[in-house]
Amino acid sequence: MAQIPQTDPHANYHAHRTEIDAAVQRVLDSGWYILGEEVVAFEREFADYVGASHAVGVASGTDALELALRACGVGAGDLVFTVAHTAVATVAAIELTGATPLLVDICPHSYTMDADCFQAALRDPPPGRPRAVVPVHLYGHPADMPSICRIAMEYGLYVVEDCAQAHGAVIDGRTVGAWGHMAAFSFYPTKNLGALGDGGAVVSGDAGMAEKVRALRQYGWRKRYVSAAPGGNSRLDPLQAAILRAKLPHLHSENGRRRSYARRYRELLAGAEIGLPAVCSDVQHVYHQFVIRTKQRDALRKHLRDFGISTAIHYPAPVHRQPAYVRRVPTAGELTHSDAAASEILSLPMYPELTPAAVDTVVQSISEWTRLNQ
Repeated sequence: MAQIPQTDPHANYHAHRTEIDAAVQRVLDSGWYILGEEVVAFEREFADYVGASHAVGVASGTDALELALRACGVGAGDLVFTVAHTAVATVAAIELTGATPLLVDICPHSYTMDADCFQAALRDPPPGRPRAVVPVHLYGHPADMPSICRIAMEYGLYVVEDCAQAHGAVIDGRTVGAWGHMAAFSFYPTKNLGALGDGGAVVSGDAGMAEKVRALRQYGWRKRYVSAAPGGNSRLDPLQAAILRAKLPHLHSENGRRRSYARRYRELLAGAEIGLPAVCSDVQHVYHQFVIRTKQRDALRKHLRDFGISTAIHYPAPVHRQPAYVRRVPTAGELTHSDAAASEILSLPMYPELTPAAVDTVVQSISEWTRLNQ
């Protein structure tokens, strides 16, 4: 029986083991274990990759989003527009600033923020000051940044991109993370660019905003032991920075492999009664996940599990349906598409070390299931 994981960060470590082990040893030998030149070098290299002027390494993707919003002045009494169909970290980070998240619906094709719903929400918002929007680039597909940025500019809002699942994705020739005022990245081990532990970064084209994040990540210090503003402790450590430096040069080719496996899934599943992910014409998807859709999702998932094929549900409940947020976080109308997606989506195996043979095995199992259930 096949044993195919849904994702496999251990395989990615082995793919780059020599470079990663050398990078770790370099840090251990340096004697410098908090921030330092290794972090500075990664920040410079990652900013160059994104096409931004500045990157600031922090302890996690959640922290990156919170600190980016704080650097924009977001706080108590403010409204921040985002989506319910996302990892709960997006909404948790907004609430950590003291602001109120306002959840809008998604486009049913891209699973990202519906720009028309965003604009409608701005016309009649609940009490609070509309201050920022956090579009989420989900599954590796970018949100509609041209429209979202245009609407945000019209209403005077900050744009903070949640790029946790879209390292290297492109819209109209511009990489995600280079569209808004700020952008937050996660380097959780399963991400397209993953550390071997937690890590994150804030990216910006604005030197002043980047400096605010640098201060906020370390107690608000402008100079050591003197806090110019209230801050916290959210530092990317040099071990993770060194690991990320070792892996960053491979990100482009690994995203290419993800796209090749996605093409193979599409070609082989074309005749199955399965909803396949859509890709907008001006977008380069990086397939953090390959998400299919069926009303019989749970039955298909069990069938695949019986054949040793692991899947995942990203995400089984939109944020406004989760116990911690239900009836507490406001929504902009009925989130029809968010609710529908949560009951039907299924993430198939997707990672750079997947093989064409493994994709074929997954497809054969799905095809068998669809034949038996027609």
